[in-house]
Amino acid sequence: MSKGAFWAVLLALGLIGPALAADQGAADEAGADKAQQEYVQKVRALHWVKGPAQVAVGGNSTLQLPEGYLYLDAANTAKYEELNENFSSGKEVFVAPSDLSWNAYLEFSDDGYVKDDEKIDAPAILKTLTQNTEEANEERRRRGWADMHVVGWSIPPAYNAETKRLEWATLLRSRGGEGTNFFTKVLGRRGVTTVVLVSRPEDTTAAVKDLNQVLTGYQFNAGDTYADYKPGDKVAEYGLTGLIVGGAVAAAVKTGMLKGLWKMIAAAGAALWKFLVAAVVAAVAGLKSLFKRKSAA
Repeated sequence: MSKGAFWAVLLALGLIGPALAADQGAADEAGADKAQQEYVQKVRALHWVKGPAQVAVGGNSTLQLPEGYLYLDAANTAKYEELNENFSSGKEVFVAPSDLSWNAYLEFSDDGYVKDDEKIDAPAILKTLTQNTEEANEERRRRGWADMHVVGWSIPPAYNAETKRLEWATLLRSRGGEGTNFFTKVLGRRGVTTVVLVSRPEDTTAAVKDLNQVLTGYQFNAGDTYADYKPGDKVAEYGLTGLIVGGAVAAAVKTGMLKGLWKMIAAAGAALWKFLVAAVVAAVAGLKSLFKRKSAA
């Protein structure tokens, strides 16, 4: 029950008068406004980089950030994720349009060359993701965050052998509604770059199109593309399925390393889920002035 509804019930029961109910309602609204202002101030304090600019994604790749888009390095991305009740690996970087209508998180994992000859069993993978996410809710509750649940595929996983990209989208549900996570896994010679696009379900189609345009400026350094693989290079202990459920988890199951599996789950597939909380949408108007008049130094 919301606080507003609580005061309305007390008023209906005759336990408080109309004046007190109105005063309490106003106080609750003021408290919400204060919380939003504090959120905006914390987001303003981050070190934002405005496009056009060349930015680092991993140790072996870069992104040409277009005009009208924003970037946060790994340290500032971790702070932004904490503000929005999202787990962080500490290695992700953040990219978004200046209105923050969608968020994208990019991270390179140097697990080695991933062989792309594996068949994808979408129903079995969805079951694993659902179970892992429910287990991850234990950690979310410990932090005082809302539970997150996997509803199902928005886009079933599919691999493009020409572009060397594995893509899928999952519909999530948490406090305040539903959200979509669209994943792109870009395979390289020494590992994989994960791109997680976070949007509202109704915005996903447009957001994916926008993100794909931004990713035309992404590239591995010379010699580090998937086609540059040479015999003797490090090969990942998992395949395409592992890219979806979390490479660390897949490798642990394969080798029988079950002890401490929760920590790997929290650091892999389940921890990748991101959500656009209501505070982001509500605060955008207050942030626009920052992005229009001020650039990161």
